[in-house]
Amino acid sequence: MNLATTVGSVTLSSPVMTASGTAGYGTELAPYFDLSTIGAIVTKSLAPYAWDGNPPPRLHPTSQGMMNAVGLQGPGVEYWLASVLPELAATGATVVASIWGRSLADYRRAAEQLADAPASVVAVEVNLSCPNLEGRGSIFAHDAELSAAVVAATAACGRPRWAKLSANTDRIIDVAAAVAEAGAEAVTCINTLLGLAYDPETLSPTLGAGGGGLSGRAIHPVAVRAVHDVHQALPELPVIGVGGVASSWDAVEMLLAGATAVQVGTATFADPRAPRNVHDDLVEWMQSRGVARTADLGALP
Repeated sequence: MNLATTVGSVTLSSPVMTASGTAGYGTELAPYFDLSTIGAIVTKSLAPYAWDGNPPPRLHPTSQGMMNAVGLQGPGVEYWLASVLPELAATGATVVASIWGRSLADYRRAAEQLADAPASVVAVEVNLSCPNLEGRGSIFAHDAELSAAVVAATAACGRPRWAKLSANTDRIIDVAAAVAEAGAEAVTCINTLLGLAYDPETLSPTLGAGGGGLSGRAIHPVAVRAVHDVHQALPELPVIGVGGVASSWDAVEMLLAGATAVQVGTATFADPRAPRNVHDDLVEWMQSRGVARTADLGALP
């Protein structure tokens, strides 16, 4: 089996990665599987400074996934580089650093801090689409011009950039085209969908920040559609599919829709081995169909 996957100028040993925000910053999943055996570990998004995130409660289970309003809590890029990345790199994992900010200056600074990161950090995923920080109006990924400006501002990282987009807008294709023009080698589709739930006892929102981001199996068809639409409109732009991937078939659906790789996120909360399980099950599915290379999946049926 040849599972090698090319995302822009980056070659991964497998099309299966973790999704940002669901696998920590470092070796949190190492007790459960060899981190070097999947395509990449995508870190939780890091700002150029430490950030406390939102008030609790931050997680709420749903019937087909969960909602979160963690609010991008994190130690900052510099702390991660000095205190977390060395142990992660020692596992042999391929690393993609995810960054975020509240302004163009924040994104630029985070990218500059990553400029001297070791070669194990093969790409930077620019998180344009977290809906939990300052309300809907603050989501960069809803505005093509702002998204392009952010991607342009992150060039100082000195490595390929992937722009993480939002399906909470009908402009996702416009945004994808804009970030590609600004220098993104690939786009990640999608982040969480905006959601809100109430507690039946208190009659108040279940999350401390009010609303949050819905993820998991419930959003999978939305993610597949976003991958499909972006790929159809921009066939030369690599797309990474994320949203409700919990099985080999979920991954195959993404690849059939036009993704070149996938990320496993919410499923990891139920089973920390989920990314490796999806990888192994994908191999088994390909063998059962006589598919020798990941690259051939996009040509099926």
